[in-house]
Amino acid sequence: MTEKKVTIRNKAGIHCRPSSVILNKIRSDFPDTAFTLIPANGRPETQLNSILSLISLGLQCGDEAVLRVEGTDEEKACAAIAGLLEYEFDFPPLSS
Repeated sequence: MTEKKVTIRNKAGIHCRPSSVILNKIRSDFPDTAFTLIPANGRPETQLNSILSLISLGLQCGDEAVLRVEGTDEEKACAAIAGLLEYEFDFPPLSS
C-alpha cells in the first residue's frame, strides 16, 4: 500500500471534466489497482471507481486528501493519479 497527501489545485475543484480525466487514466493504465481517496474535509473515504464517487466528495481548490493505492505498480500509479488530482486543468469555457 502506498499513500500520498494531495492538495486540489484546480480553480473549479474536481468537477465532471477533471473526474472524467482521472477515472479514464485509472481504467486505462491501472485496471488492477485500487484507489481510495480520504478527504480532509470530513467526508468518508471513497473508492475511486466511478466519476460519481469522485464528484460526490465535493473537492474544492485548496482541499487536501490522502490518496491510498493498492495493487500493481503502486508507486507509479500513485504518482500518476496524485498528479492529476493536483493538476490545474484549463478547460475552455463553454460558449453560449
